[in-house]
Order: sequence, then structure tokens, then C-alpha cells
Amino acid sequence: MPSGTWRTSTASSLLNGSPAEAETLLSAIETACLGLATMPERGNVPKELERLGISEFRELHHKPYRVIYRIRGRQVVVYCVLDGRRDMQTLLQQRLLR
Repeated sequence: MPSGTWRTSTASSLLNGSPAEAETLLSAIETACLGLATMPERGNVPKELERLGISEFRELHHKPYRVIYRIRGRQVVVYCVLDGRRDMQTLLQQRLLR
């Protein structure tokens, strides 16, 4: 199965939506991530991490999803795309603070 097909079918099943809806969402999130190449500082520090005194991560919003990333020199590293309706404090601690 080509990677684009896997990507769309996986997102579609996660979203309980159609492949077309999933592809639209994925494309929008991907476009937002690619935009970080020119303006990486535009995201804010996630409030859940800021409360813990951690400020090296940033986030972009594509409601209800949140793209968590970090600027490392001239690179932007995307760590995760999370559903913002979930318990973000626990998710961020599990994913980023291992």
C-alpha cells in the first residue's frame, strides 16, 4: 500500500470520517508545519508545559489539534500532533518528558 494511502486510511479511521476529510485535515496540518520553516517562533509555549517551567517547546493550533514542536538551531522538530480535547497535561508529560 503506498504511504499516502496508508496515511489517509489511518487518519480516516482515527477520525471516524471519510478518506477525503482525513486528507483535507492532514494537508492543512502539513501546510501549517511547513510554514514553520519561515516563521518558527510564531507558536506559543504550551500552557501545560509552561506551568512546569518548560519553555523550549512550542505549539501551533489547528483546532482541535495541536502540533507540538521545538526549535533546535536552524531546524524545527515536530514531536507530535495531539487532539486538544484530551488530557493534554498527561499526554505532554508522557510524550515529551520521558
